[in-house]
Amino acid sequence: MKKAVVTVLGKDSVGIIYNVSGVLADNKINILDISQTIMGDIFSMVMIIDIEESTVSFDALSDILDKKGEELGVKITVCREDIFNAMHRI
Repeated sequence: MKKAVVTVLGKDSVGIIYNVSGVLADNKINILDISQTIMGDIFSMVMIIDIEESTVSFDALSDILDKKGEELGVKITVCREDIFNAMHRI
């Protein structure tokens, strides 16, 4: 299993989870875990995803999510799990 971390941050609006999960489903990417919260009007979400069966390359997925974020008015980032873990060592 190849995992990645997706983060979404921005002003809350209808359809953010729907649209982001739709991009993942369209590309055969499974959501393994998800946490989201709304603080005032700020939306934040973190997902752990399985990219092993993805029908697009990691770079293409990053570009697709970036464009979807622009459409939704939020910032979406995706990072491979091993890189994420290396960046956040204590």
